[in-house]
Amino acid sequence: MEQEKAFSEKVIDFDKELGKVTLEIPKSYKIINPYSGRNKKQVFQLVKLFYGKYFNDNNKRRLILGSSPARRGSAITGVPFEDAQNLQKETGISIENFHVSNTSSTFLNRVIDKYGGRTKFYSDFYLNFVCPLGISKINSKGNSVNCNYYENKQVENKLLTFIISALKVQVEFGIDTSVCYCIGSGENFQELNKINKELKLFKEITPLEHPRFITQYHPRDEEEYLDKYLRALKS
Repeated sequence: MEQEKAFSEKVIDFDKELGKVTLEIPKSYKIINPYSGRNKKQVFQLVKLFYGKYFNDNNKRRLILGSSPARRGSAITGVPFEDAQNLQKETGISIENFHVSNTSSTFLNRVIDKYGGRTKFYSDFYLNFVCPLGISKINSKGNSVNCNYYENKQVENKLLTFIISALKVQVEFGIDTSVCYCIGSGENFQELNKINKELKLFKEITPLEHPRFITQYHPRDEEEYLDKYLRALKS
């Protein structure tokens, strides 16, 4: 009988398939794909080391989903919510021309530490995004900026088949579908809820405020939000 693949192998296979994806979206928007970009060799080395370290088992994990990878964050490194500096410490691999520490990953690092550390956290949870590839757009000043999949209905409609397919594949990794945690309690939560009502992938979706919202608009309340995350994840 063929042995079941480890969770890490399933993630790596998924990322390899993402590297083959081409998506047509409206002009002035762009898909950012770390698995087929100029740094893809380092990205796959990094992905293999990271997932091999924390996911080399067949544990059932709960899914935590953000909206879309940030163009100078996970859309570059290929590992959701992990900034390049931390990944370099973890794996010894640096991503060319990218050394920015991300505020979202800094907050989530605090959550992970309070939960019991990386080994414990990643044995219980798998993080990704509703749209697992990054999106950028050209703003009114002509600059390239981050874009979430739900910001433009034309973009969202073009991506919906891809989003649904990616969610279905990831559930098959060995996901505990009793609950899915949604990072972003506004539009990302609303859109994920719509998808889930149609597909019935998860019994419930639990919304959590986005770390950027917390650190930018409620820095004095960060401890309260940290406790909220931990209560939700430990329930």
